[in-house]
Amino acid sequence: MEIDQVDLEEIAQKLQRHIPPGEPPVGYLRGRSYFRDVLVHELRCSEMEAEQLVDTLEMNGYLHFSGDPSERSLADSRWKIVPHVP
Repeated sequence: MEIDQVDLEEIAQKLQRHIPPGEPPVGYLRGRSYFRDVLVHELRCSEMEAEQLVDTLEMNGYLHFSGDPSERSLADSRWKIVPHVP
């Protein structure tokens, strides 16, 4: 899979469909792992490709973690998926 040829908006929408309303993933690493597993299942890609895709989605603003993963007290914050980045 070529990550630069993937429609990030479409991928973010797929992730959004897997999250129950009002229950975004909690925790930085748990959320990333959850997103990776969903992408492996949905796209039938490797875990490594899915990890790279999660990184790309986060860097481009489609995935946003509301806490600070480096601070223990904020590492259990929630994720937000933004399926339409301006």
